[in-house]
Amino acid sequence: MVLSFPAGITRHFANNPSPAILTFSITNYNRLEHVLPNPQLLCCDTTQPNASSKEFWVNMPNLMTHLKKVAEQKPQATYYNVDMLKYQVSTNGIQSTPLNLAVSWRCDSASTDLRIDYKYNSEAMTTPVALNNVQFLVPVDGGVTKVQAMLPPAAWNAEQQRILWKIPDISQKSDNGGVGSLLGRFQLTEGPSKPSPLAVQFTSEGSTLSGCDIELVGAGYRFSLVKRRFTAGKYLAEN
Repeated sequence: MVLSFPAGITRHFANNPSPAILTFSITNYNRLEHVLPNPQLLCCDTTQPNASSKEFWVNMPNLMTHLKKVAEQKPQATYYNVDMLKYQVSTNGIQSTPLNLAVSWRCDSASTDLRIDYKYNSEAMTTPVALNNVQFLVPVDGGVTKVQAMLPPAAWNAEQQRILWKIPDISQKSDNGGVGSLLGRFQLTEGPSKPSPLAVQFTSEGSTLSGCDIELVGAGYRFSLVKRRFTAGKYLAEN
């Protein structure tokens, strides 16, 4: 979770050395685990570990010192982004993943058939939104000499022995409601291939996987915009 402060706030703090304490609440907090608040900037009440919402307040002297330092380092910046906390989302197996995957390999000494099935899972998100810039990357060893079929078309990197499919977006509005398959057939000279993990990348704007939200508590501050997004990190599927 990142808070962005407008550059002009440093002048405000300079003229108001004792500003109101910035306090916010995170709702649906019990859906999070391994929460790591920024130890220099955030304080919280630790007596309610399983509360559905949790209040945090900012160490204002430390925040003002931090923003002043950033302003000196980046005098042209219009906003200063400050990391406030990191967290993991409590998961419930495959129901929690926005893109469900299944990979199957059929390998022999002369050829390899690779099939990837994917399914968009709207139930993993607070609000169903599209997955953008989706990439499927799979290494294929065994001395590939020819790629016979790639459906849909994909890019084969002969030097790195990897195949890459790119799909602009996957959502409920996609063909078959976001359900599809990727197929590849490879001719080999040093087979059989050894199945390797599929790595997937994507980004998404406008929703979260946690279902959490943020609300300001008290006066003195306001949100001009709240952005919600998630992106694939280490997102793998194996045979």
